[in-house]
Amino acid sequence: MHPHIQKLHNIAGKTDRLIIGLMSGTSLDGLDVALCRISGQGMETGVELLHFDTIAYDKTYKDKIKSVFSKRQVDLQNVCLLNPWIGELHGEMILTCLQKWGLDATSIDLIASHGQTIYHSPKSLHQLADYSNATLQIGDGDHIACTTGIITCSDFRQKHIAAGGEGAPLAVYGDYLLFSNAAENRVMLNLGGIANLTYLPKSLDASHVFSSDVGPGNTMMDAFVQQHCPGQYFDENSALALQGNVHPGLLTALKFHSFFDQPLPKTTGPELFNLAYLQDARTRCGVREISPADIMATLNYFSAEMIVHALNICVDKLDSYELYASGGGVQNPLLMKNIRSLLGGKKIRSTADLNINPDAKEAVLFAILANECVAGGKTRFGNMKEGIPSITMGKISFYD
Repeated sequence: MHPHIQKLHNIAGKTDRLIIGLMSGTSLDGLDVALCRISGQGMETGVELLHFDTIAYDKTYKDKIKSVFSKRQVDLQNVCLLNPWIGELHGEMILTCLQKWGLDATSIDLIASHGQTIYHSPKSLHQLADYSNATLQIGDGDHIACTTGIITCSDFRQKHIAAGGEGAPLAVYGDYLLFSNAAENRVMLNLGGIANLTYLPKSLDASHVFSSDVGPGNTMMDAFVQQHCPGQYFDENSALALQGNVHPGLLTALKFHSFFDQPLPKTTGPELFNLAYLQDARTRCGVREISPADIMATLNYFSAEMIVHALNICVDKLDSYELYASGGGVQNPLLMKNIRSLLGGKKIRSTADLNINPDAKEAVLFAILANECVAGGKTRFGNMKEGIPSITMGKISFYD
């Protein structure tokens, strides 16, 4: 047996594993680094979040990613160079965290790296007959492994697509294993750049689990702030949106897109919901003069309304359910207020009530995927009718 395989075998056989989950989202605010102690596998998975940090990206990183992010035409050499550069940078950020936490790399069993998405292209968006779904994340796992000296599991979304899915959302797998509960129906709402939800039935019947992207979360608001407020990357405390009023005509135009008529489940990204989408909506409704505050207030309400529209479809026949939110949008007070109002005042809980920091949730879920890749496989669930293939995801990179 090759020593690499022997080491994986030893890790898989441990009672619990120390796994670092990484998440770098479309907001480009920073790298989420979650150190988890994970025991068991499948429905017996136990997770303890030991440490969590977000390492902020500097302007250089943001500018480099923006030069290739969500663009159909880019400098291919630039993409090629960024792939290892991001991997090495993320590896260095991990080592910085370990030093801060007083830990040595030799104590960590695995790294689970999501990578940096630069393009997401489901067939429903590109509509090219000769091609299926596709997505691309850069930040090479081999470079993370060699930089840190830790076995790295990465590139999770490709297996999902290879098995017939759209590469997203992947949160459903970790949501099901970690948050399913026989006492209540649950909806896990993730308010990232793109909003997505997972429905978890109290029956625990995996065939009834449901997950879908629902539309823009923060992505259009963030992009607008970055364009109109130099030096700002998001609408902190909803400061700009709270100064404005929703423009009914613009709101109607924003909601007029075939994506919202497509049945759930579906996926999308900033390739669709971006500033060009906003400009097109303004053109179609004839809005020339409008304040930045009114645009932001409208974008905020647009995100909230489309989230609630999809949520209502998802829970239409349920007697009751509990709603748990996570992601950067939880920190947007107006977005949360709008969602609550559109839901008739329904209480929205945080995943903190389930002992998972809402900012860390996605990084934790990728750590769970890595645990399943190495030590799981006994509990398999899926429903291709709902776009959830029954698979194990992740590619493994050794450091020597």
